[in-house]
Amino acid sequence: MRGDSHRVEALIFDMDGTMVDSMPWHAKSWVEFIRRHGVTLDVPELMRRTTGRTGIECMREVFERDMAEDEALALIGEKEAIYRELFAPVFSEVGGFRSFAADAMARGLKVGVGTAGDRHNIAFTFSHLKMESAPHAVVGGDEGLPGKPEPAIFLEAARRLGVAASQCIVFEDAPFGIEAARRVNPAIEVIQLSAGTGQGMDEWLDWLQQRMADGAAAAG
Repeated sequence: MRGDSHRVEALIFDMDGTMVDSMPWHAKSWVEFIRRHGVTLDVPELMRRTTGRTGIECMREVFERDMAEDEALALIGEKEAIYRELFAPVFSEVGGFRSFAADAMARGLKVGVGTAGDRHNIAFTFSHLKMESAPHAVVGGDEGLPGKPEPAIFLEAARRLGVAASQCIVFEDAPFGIEAARRVNPAIEVIQLSAGTGQGMDEWLDWLQQRMADGAAAAG
């Protein structure tokens, strides 16, 4: 039987593309941002290189220089304001996310969020998402931690949840985020979602029920 270290105590979610169907609108906001600044970039390639990284890291990547934090923060603030303006009228969750999170909490699991998004995007997301109960812990990308694929954001989420990282399951859609979760612990369970494909969380409800039953059997 599996040992106690494998019992699941918490779920940690990435935010964009995992909780909310926002990635197409991040792409559109990058198109508008680089147009305003006269930068020529391939946006899909830019997103491949930056999704999961902090705003400061993204701006240094875009402008290809080690700019001061204040300048980078001002620029990412501009880009994310464009994103929120575009996404707000069509805001949508990843299908079934709220129900899935509520079900997890009802089963006694803690729910955390580990995102490279800043506090403004986090506030925007939760004001529109209107979850039945707020997550037990949220870690953002403007808290001074390195972005993904470094594991710091997920490690801090587990710490704030008061749960060993080995007892968490991470839900992610981006390669850097998946790598970050595996750097936390190579044996950590990572559920990879496919952003922008219509894949929702509904299909994971039966899985969660079975996963909790397996954990209870292992603990017994």
